Amino acid sequence: MALIVQKYGGTSVGSVERIQKVAENIARFKRQGHQLVVAVSAQAGTTDNLIKLAQQIDEHASAREMDMLLATGEQISIALLAIALNKMGIPAVSLTGHQAGILTDGVHMKARILEVEHERINQELAQGKVIIVAGFQGISADNNITTLGRGGSDTTAVAIAASLKADLCEIYTDVDGVYTADPRMVSNPQKLAMITHDEMLELASLGAKVLHPRSVEIAKIHGVRLSVRSSFDTTKEGTFVVSRDQLEKEFVVTGVACDQKVAKIGIFDLEDKPGSATKVFQALADANVNVDMIVQSAMRNNLNDIAFTVPKDEADNALEVLNALKAELGMSEIVSSTDVAKISIVGAGMISSPGVAAKMFSVLADNGINIELISTSEIKVSCIIDKKDDIPKKAMQALHDAFELDKING
Repeated sequence: MALIVQKYGGTSVGSVERIQKVAENIARFKRQGHQLVVAVSAQAGTTDNLIKLAQQIDEHASAREMDMLLATGEQISIALLAIALNKMGIPAVSLTGHQAGILTDGVHMKARILEVEHERINQELAQGKVIIVAGFQGISADNNITTLGRGGSDTTAVAIAASLKADLCEIYTDVDGVYTADPRMVSNPQKLAMITHDEMLELASLGAKVLHPRSVEIAKIHGVRLSVRSSFDTTKEGTFVVSRDQLEKEFVVTGVACDQKVAKIGIFDLEDKPGSATKVFQALADANVNVDMIVQSAMRNNLNDIAFTVPKDEADNALEVLNALKAELGMSEIVSSTDVAKISIVGAGMISSPGVAAKMFSVLADNGINIELISTSEIKVSCIIDKKDDIPKKAMQALHDAFELDKING
């Protein structure tokens, strides 16, 4: 008998029929003698509809009240799924994030899980019940409901699995695993049998929507055995996310990712003296703006230009922060653009393979694609490019072909 944590996304529970299918899959595991804790998202479209309702009243509603509102979506899903299981003769109980002991920091709409106090979960498991937990939400130290941001139900599931030391955490979604590229952007993507935590973390951070980055981070830190599977065909094997030493075969490049929800910001004529950049980026951090790629140009006349990227939905906040600092730091101009995309290649084998970045730049150049910013790590190379005229799709296909990712399973 194993302790298994499962997570079902919004599409998986998007209708009564799908909820019943999910219940059947859970019941199959339960009848095999396994203990089950299940994290569930709101039904597909629910969160967006709740946001629209709030915006009809106030487009700038407080983050606290938005969390109160958005947390109701998952409560619908968990109750319906528990009802379906109980009708099938499988004892089940639904718990909100608070009831399940999901403790978070106090940052509304993108809180981080600090701890899972799992006493209530253990009590219900001891009674032979399936525990259905509302994903995406928790409770802060000051007793306010918080939400974890888009994709937060993945994080809920993995955090619970880590806390309970579960034997397996299965993420059920609308795809049957992790692919070498988004099938909507590349004609010949391949499903990966295995991928390392580091590769998956990079891909998730770079726009691949299969797993939330924070969930992969927690899985890596706590050694959670993680699998991505299809909720529509549960007979198919998915993709296992493993440590590098568990990988059966290592590839130089494992995947290509594209994030089109980024903004590029440039600040000009920042005074070149100790502390200037610190003031800029500390102010952005204090405003919870997530800064990604940073490039500083060569100094001229004791002045610097700095370009960096932020998530598109945080661009307005970033500009507000920067404009407040403009006079103090002597910046001559602040510009921004959302007509950009971030294209990245990822692979654990890059560590020992020189020339990968050069090959990427050459492929983009051969296809007439200009690079605006570059960022690298041990297992990743990212470039900011123009988003117009389907250029990101063209870049994705060219890179996928150049690194022969269509042959990765061959």
